[in-house]
Amino acid sequence: MKSGIHPEYKLGTVTCACGHTFQVKSTVGDMKVEICSNCHPFYTGKQKLVDSAGRVEKFLKKYNRK
Repeated sequence: MKSGIHPEYKLGTVTCACGHTFQVKSTVGDMKVEICSNCHPFYTGKQKLVDSAGRVEKFLKKYNRK
């Protein structure tokens, strides 16, 4: 492999909105995510209401609709 062209991998901490944290190696470092495998309904089998953070309003604003 050529030297000097590959990104450097760092140890980073991923923090979920539910409070779950885990460590990964990535080029980014620390990350914050909204949903993880610890709280995702597909993996837990429990229905959870996920806040869409105004996505409908954002869509309507984007396309100038009322």
